[in-house]
Amino acid sequence: MKFSFLDKIIQKLGRDKYHIDEKISFYNMTIIIFEKLFEVIRGCFLKLFMQKSKGIIFLGTRTKIKHTNLISSGKSLYIGDNVYINALSKKGVQFGNNVSIHRNSIIDCTGGIRNIGEGIVIGNNVGFSPDCYIQVRGNVTIGNNVIFGPGVKIFSESHNFFNADKFINEQGETRKGVIIENGVWIGADATILDGVRIGENSIVAAKSLVNKDVLAYSIVAGIPAKVIKNRTMK
Repeated sequence: MKFSFLDKIIQKLGRDKYHIDEKISFYNMTIIIFEKLFEVIRGCFLKLFMQKSKGIIFLGTRTKIKHTNLISSGKSLYIGDNVYINALSKKGVQFGNNVSIHRNSIIDCTGGIRNIGEGIVIGNNVGFSPDCYIQVRGNVTIGNNVIFGPGVKIFSESHNFFNADKFINEQGETRKGVIIENGVWIGADATILDGVRIGENSIVAAKSLVNKDVLAYSIVAGIPAKVIKNRTMK
């Protein structure tokens, strides 16, 4: 195979059965390799300040990462251009093997120091497309083999508003947290609200608003999202 040597390297980094498209020319592959080398060099500096890192880190340009000492990662971690990560939280940010966070995405664990966030755990083989926003106030848990489309938003906090005689910002917050189980696909521009659990191998359609739990193997869509199909039924 044309790039078999590179295939083996990528597979050792945690991408099982991965194969580079042979239609890529050697010239273009050379450009990609040089880009990756510079990303690895930047990643090496990041590793010096992390809590723990078991493998290689690819770090893009114009990234901003705060409280790096609270971040741990597995075999490989890709952080694209213009990504912002604020890891200040009680349990920090834990990345599994082969996690990719693409350009302009945000993982924000704390909005202020009055009440810092709980923390986030991200499993293996998880990909965040560009422009994702993950608000970590309550616990956020993401399983293995989860796909996030562009512009996905997750919120793990909600403001209390029950007393109409008080301002909302005086009534405190609730933090139930968000759980996304293994094998979930969340479509572009979908929004997941606090307190939601999305069952394994389910699909959230693009632009949906999820405010209730989603059962495993379900396909949900709409505002608010409702079940339109079960994947186990033909």
